[in-house]
Amino acid sequence: MERYADLTGHAPVLPEWAVGFWQCKLRYRTQDELLAVAREHKRRGLPMSVIVIDYLHWTKMGEWKFDPACWPNPKAMVDELNKLGIKVMVSVWPTVNPDSENYAELERRNLLVHAERGMNTFIRFSDTNATHTVISHLLDTTHPDARKFLWRKMRENYLRHGIKIFWLDAIEPEMVTYDHDNVRYHTGNGLEVGCLYPMCQQQAFYDGMKLAGEKEIITLGRAAFAGSQRYGAAVWSGDIHSTWEDLQQQVRAGLNIAMSGIPWWTTDIGGFFGGEIDTPYFQELIVRWFQYGVFCPLFRLHGWRNSSLAHPEICDPTRGGPNEVWSFGERGYKIIRELLFLRERLRPYIMKQMKLASVRGTPPMRPLFFDFHDDKYCRDVDDQFLFGPDLLVAPVLHQGERKRKVYLPAGVAWADAWTGKKFDGGRTIVAVAPLEKIPLFLRDGCQLPIRA
Repeated sequence: MERYADLTGHAPVLPEWAVGFWQCKLRYRTQDELLAVAREHKRRGLPMSVIVIDYLHWTKMGEWKFDPACWPNPKAMVDELNKLGIKVMVSVWPTVNPDSENYAELERRNLLVHAERGMNTFIRFSDTNATHTVISHLLDTTHPDARKFLWRKMRENYLRHGIKIFWLDAIEPEMVTYDHDNVRYHTGNGLEVGCLYPMCQQQAFYDGMKLAGEKEIITLGRAAFAGSQRYGAAVWSGDIHSTWEDLQQQVRAGLNIAMSGIPWWTTDIGGFFGGEIDTPYFQELIVRWFQYGVFCPLFRLHGWRNSSLAHPEICDPTRGGPNEVWSFGERGYKIIRELLFLRERLRPYIMKQMKLASVRGTPPMRPLFFDFHDDKYCRDVDDQFLFGPDLLVAPVLHQGERKRKVYLPAGVAWADAWTGKKFDGGRTIVAVAPLEKIPLFLRDGCQLPIRA
């Protein structure tokens, strides 16, 4: 891992504010709605580091600026949030509506992705104030001039308001049909160079922020490539479903991307899609997902609540349910509240791991075999992990489960982080796991502030 980082690039040190809690939903539609949530968070005395403005906040796709009807004074909004200790992240897509003010220039300068054959119909999606499906184009950020063009828009329309965190959504790039042989980028045919596309988006923002004199740089993307980490790129696992099966997959996904050289990773806590917030099923699921999320490199809540692909009539972004930490029942809120403060207590430990990730290339979240390569039993464990070298995390991943088996790697002693009870390594134990607790174990007498 260290040599791979030397080869493909070292991640910067994660900014300290980014270690805290990120609040997000699909979607906050107005400036007033967003500010109301931030104010309520602070009124309740809850920590929040970042709040997110999701898609369709813009005038049109490809104009990359706020719709003034919903966001009349972004600078005042950012200033108020800064006073509350909260930073703003905005969603940026590479999509260009043919009706946008920038389309003609981008087409004239050959800064859009083109098809090798047929029409350039890569994206079919809605857009702000559109009553029909919009067939849009893609900015070709494999072209250095396209990267400069995109950053100029970011500087003019977001950075000048004080917004310095960017959510790079749909940068795989998302397409109606993934026919890569029919895609022509500036750097070549899609089959040959398509995997560079997300990294080129990340490079555009990193280079731009550097030129603007910014030192704390982080973007959140839905895709990456070998070397994306050197551009301050975090990755999340995309639009997953609100199911126990998807929660189980997140553990493996996070460990795989950690071993791919990208130390900054996150998941939509609660899943993105289909969570019915008033059901016992989801209220248990989101508590267990929060418990897992505390020990992910980035700690971020997101989701389109009360949504369903099976019922198109309710697949309306304006009708999604609430997704604040107090939205999932009184018992759930009490548990989640404590988890927010647990993350706060762990911030010094997490920052230590983030500095090691930058200097050495060692991922903060990793499989057991990373530290215990001589223990053959660690090779087969894919439902628990290490968060740094000293903390073993065994998330609860099944509905109704109140205990679970935990393998403790050999060669060291372990202690239950909640009770202090000690165990020799090289054995499997059954850990109790009431809804309020995630099984956690500390290595060789390590002291971490797990208990308040």
